[in-house]
Amino acid sequence: MRSKLAVLTLLLLLATPATAQRAGGWEGIWHNAADSVRIKVARCGPGLCGTVVQASAKARADAARGGTDRLVGTQLFHDFRREDDGLWYGQVYVPDIDQTFDGTIEQVDRNTIIGTGCLFANFGCKSQTWKRVTK
Repeated sequence: MRSKLAVLTLLLLLATPATAQRAGGWEGIWHNAADSVRIKVARCGPGLCGTVVQASAKARADAARGGTDRLVGTQLFHDFRREDDGLWYGQVYVPDIDQTFDGTIEQVDRNTIIGTGCLFANFGCKSQTWKRVTK
C-alpha cells in the first residue's frame, strides 16, 4: 500500500504543470523591511498576486496622499509569472504615487523576496525586500 501511495504522489507531481510547482515557493504572508505593510501572496488567474492585508497608519496616510484611499485590499503585485531565468515578471503598483510599473520579483531564499520596479528601460529602478511572516 505504501508503494502505491508513493507512486500516486509521484504521478500527481509529474502531472502538475511546472509553473504551478514553482509558484508555491513564495505564496503566503510577507512584510516589508519596516513591517509597515503586509501582503498575502496567492494565485490569481495564471499568475501570483500580492494583496495588502495589513498596513500601518503611516503607510495608509502615505497611500492616501498619493491617491489610494483604501490601502488594505489593494494589489501591490499583479499577474507575476516565473520565466526561465528564475525571476518572476508582472506589474507592481506603488500606492504612494498611484502608478503601476513593470517589475520583477526574485526569491532569494524561502523567507526573502526582492521586488523591483523601474520607470522604464531599467531607469529609475527601486527595490524592496520582503520577508515571510513566520508564526
